Amino acid sequence: MKSTALKLLLCSVIATFSSGVLARGDAAAGQAKAKQVCAACHGENGDKPLQPEYPILAGQHVDYLAKALKDYKSGARKNAIMGAMAQPLTAKDISDVTAWFASQPGPLQVKR
Repeated sequence: MKSTALKLLLCSVIATFSSGVLARGDAAAGQAKAKQVCAACHGENGDKPLQPEYPILAGQHVDYLAKALKDYKSGARKNAIMGAMAQPLTAKDISDVTAWFASQPGPLQVKR
């Protein structure tokens, strides 16, 4: 009984951690895609938006950025510009771009 429970626990832990690894994007690929798609409005690193009402993307959480892009792409979140920008992005593009922006220092990070 204990052996079975331990095996189940171990499998759960492995599945949890491995799915997180697979879900992470490639920040270097995301940087290249962000230069093409995002930099004109949000800045090369996502920290200097063109307009003050455009959000700073640098340092933002991956899951928040991914949900926002997926919602723009599907039309669940409405913005004509972002909807058009998100439409051609693949799931891999979204994963990569969000990894890039999340890896950048954001304005709310503590300086050491």
